[in-house]
Amino acid sequence: MYEKTNQAQIHSAYVAGIDLGIDSKVALSTNKPGVKPMLVNGKPLKSVNQLYNKRKAKHQSHLKGNRKTSRKIEALTYHRNRFVENYMHNTSKLVVNYLVTNNIGTVVIGKNDNWKQGANIGKKNNQNFTQIPHDKLVKQITYKCQLAGIKVIETEESYTSKTSAVDLEEPIKHETYVGKRVKRGLFRSATGKVINADVNGSLQIIRKKFPEAFTAEGIVSCAESASIG
Repeated sequence: MYEKTNQAQIHSAYVAGIDLGIDSKVALSTNKPGVKPMLVNGKPLKSVNQLYNKRKAKHQSHLKGNRKTSRKIEALTYHRNRFVENYMHNTSKLVVNYLVTNNIGTVVIGKNDNWKQGANIGKKNNQNFTQIPHDKLVKQITYKCQLAGIKVIETEESYTSKTSAVDLEEPIKHETYVGKRVKRGLFRSATGKVINADVNGSLQIIRKKFPEAFTAEGIVSCAESASIG
């Protein structure tokens, strides 16, 4: 646990990486031996957004004239926003507690320009993605990390989901890639090792800034058996 006062900087060589998504809101991994990755379930937030969109559309269909909103829509939006605020607070708290508990001094957060522009990932996913305030979550994590004495580094996340962490494949564009997604949520390496796809992304986010963070043997143990936050 951390307190709401600035703590001394954590002096540790260990690094963590964060990959932000939808179904797994946060995938968090580290190069510290023996520490399992953590996944924060994003489905409750996704479900709230889907229900909000459905109910809002229904209320909007009953509006007359040039009206854009109503008391029912405003109440619906208020309760949805309260849920999101609480979810963001709890998620950022889980992340920082993981870092503090495991004495990790630096965290690398992958950022995507499409958070603001709308990713080309299909209409439904676009709607879910744009309604999840990723930037706000990053700011909350950063603020709480600073209080806890943890250094935060942001990086663009290109090619972190296409390249294979277990194979120590460099997270850049390649003509062909040694690993691939085999089904929803899983990634298979060139050696046949199957890990969580979001964990693969978070490991590669670490390697974006710290290319020598892992050994070939060590990264396999750091990729296994993710716990659900």
